[in-house]
Amino acid sequence: MAPDSNPPPIRIGVLAGEPIRLAGLSTVFEEAPEPGKPQLMPVVGTLEELLGNADLDYLVVDFNSSVEGLKTLETVKQSRPGMRQIVIGPERDDALVLDAITAGARAYLDSSADPHTVRMAIDIVVSGSIWAPRRLLSRLIDRLLRVPGGGSGGPGVLQLTVRERQVLDLILLARSNREIAEELGIEERTVKAHVGRLMRKTGAENRIELSIRALNRRSVQAPIEDSAEQESA
Repeated sequence: MAPDSNPPPIRIGVLAGEPIRLAGLSTVFEEAPEPGKPQLMPVVGTLEELLGNADLDYLVVDFNSSVEGLKTLETVKQSRPGMRQIVIGPERDDALVLDAITAGARAYLDSSADPHTVRMAIDIVVSGSIWAPRRLLSRLIDRLLRVPGGGSGGPGVLQLTVRERQVLDLILLARSNREIAEELGIEERTVKAHVGRLMRKTGAENRIELSIRALNRRSVQAPIEDSAEQESA
């Protein structure tokens, strides 16, 4: 018999205040994982119980059955800053999406999202990237990369070129080097060069760490022009 190639299961905390919402979310975890991807195991409890569970690194928060909303995200961020949060909330509320991700969420899904879409979003978050409506990408990245207090430099503040900013946008959406090259109309080796520069500038050792540092939104500022760079078309 061939050995099981799937990685160990990942435990996901689930926070929802209504039994009917919990029942709906449970269907997400019934779907068998794709080859090479871990099985997701739900852990249901109160916020205090989930925060106190050291085995949990991920948390699904249902805004539709919680009166706390953004306050919950802030509580989790302060208590367990390493815990990645996935929010399921009202549809077409762009301001809430931006506020939720700024408050610490790594994904925001509309309530109408089917179980397969929710599973895809969780996989993206597990990989170290974010999941958000594409229509909000530009506004979202602007907010995530904003330097508090403005200014134009200073200790610990990095400047990105326009192209580096574009590459980082797509890395945060879990795009591969090949996909980034196709979307930007440049060669894959050029993408690799930009990724290398981004990692050197941020001190990140890999793409996941690069994404996390960017999502902390305090290490970079508005892009500068690529005046000295030559792109390979």
